[in-house]
Amino acid sequence: MTQDPPLIAILDDEPDIRRLLADTLEDAGFRTASFGRATEFEAALRRMAPDACLIDLGLPDRDGLALVHRLATQSGAAIIIISGRAQVQDRVTGLELGADDYVIKPFDPAEVVARIRARLRKPARETSRNGQTASFAGWSADFDRYVLTAPDGAETPLSHAEAEMLRMFLDSPRRLISRTQMLESLGGTAGDSFDRAMDVRISRLRTKLGEDPRNPRLIKTIYGAGYIFLSEVGWS
Repeated sequence: MTQDPPLIAILDDEPDIRRLLADTLEDAGFRTASFGRATEFEAALRRMAPDACLIDLGLPDRDGLALVHRLATQSGAAIIIISGRAQVQDRVTGLELGADDYVIKPFDPAEVVARIRARLRKPARETSRNGQTASFAGWSADFDRYVLTAPDGAETPLSHAEAEMLRMFLDSPRRLISRTQMLESLGGTAGDSFDRAMDVRISRLRTKLGEDPRNPRLIKTIYGAGYIFLSEVGWS
């Protein structure tokens, strides 16, 4: 059976931008669904599950950052902000709230396509890791459902960004991962905003894993070098 191309949801109140993005993405082989208002977009999410969402922050009927945060905690879709807000603090805030990437208007449509592909590209895995569920230290992570399950059975949702980072660690257990390697694996852009976003995601993962920030058991910081995930991992 042929798999449908990835579905990209576009939320922007400017018709010309919606049309430009939709035409470019469809030419690149994606399916698209476009919306001019947040209420239309949220209603559509009840009947569709996009693989990625392009979200403008300047919406007429909703705070774009609040919408990004809700999507990050309730959806497994990759989230890319497309905004005219070019200040570093705007980018940092968007990434901290759960966005995977941030594109500043005006933009090159080909760059947006490249960033979507980077976000949707699954990391290559060894044959022993060809599953979507990982088990480690009594925990399990289901990357189909974006759910983290504690040893006592309690379930916690993972945002796409958190799941992406956790998978990076689980694919390379007991190996040092430098910040440069993290940047390459997560498809980010070098700079203070992405560095801070990585730190925030690691902090959130540690919290969800019940880590003591002063003495983490699973995600260990090697100062000046990077991070090591300190557990064996099984895939199914």
